[in-house]
Amino acid sequence: MTDLFFTLYENASVKNAQWWPNFGTFEVVIGAILTQNTKWQNVEIALCNLKNYDAINLEKIAAMPREKLAELIKPSGFYNMKAKRLQMLCTAIATDFGDFENFKDSVCREWLLSQKGVGAESADSILCYACERPEMVVDNYALKILGILGYEFESYDEAKEFLSSLDFEKIYTKTGLSDENSVFSLYHGLIVEFCKAHLKGKIFDDFALNLFKNFN
Repeated sequence: MTDLFFTLYENASVKNAQWWPNFGTFEVVIGAILTQNTKWQNVEIALCNLKNYDAINLEKIAAMPREKLAELIKPSGFYNMKAKRLQMLCTAIATDFGDFENFKDSVCREWLLSQKGVGAESADSILCYACERPEMVVDNYALKILGILGYEFESYDEAKEFLSSLDFEKIYTKTGLSDENSVFSLYHGLIVEFCKAHLKGKIFDDFALNLFKNFN
């Protein structure tokens, strides 16, 4: 999939591997939960509400009355369910790791997947963008691109393994990136930004279709 990486790299605006807002911080964990089944613009409003309440904090979210948390994150949709799951996740992090920094260093994918409301995409988003681990995130945009190229997969992990098959040394040389986390982070960012620009509803525009035709 190295050729796909470079095709997107040459045709998408994002070039910063740390494109997710506040990369490497606890805010990414919150965002990964809030972004489920909604647009990122709605998540930004919810995050702004939490910041104004001085609640971008593991301990504060864990201890906050759930009704208040639900009120603050309401713009993200499904706010009662998300408040419950976010609070449960924060409590589990505090119980098992003590604080975010220890969580960042010590958490594993299996632990995240065992938490209520944390699926594979959310787990990999947290690992890649909050914990700075070499994990590829597979979202609906990625599956759309793979589908138009004729690839279908039976599971998330199968698609992830396929997308993760990269010539890292070649990418390091051409992009200046120096580690696998940066490559996977940028790769996902390229997919997101390309699809935002060229996917209209469920259909790619002519530019994308011609590009992928040439790719094949």
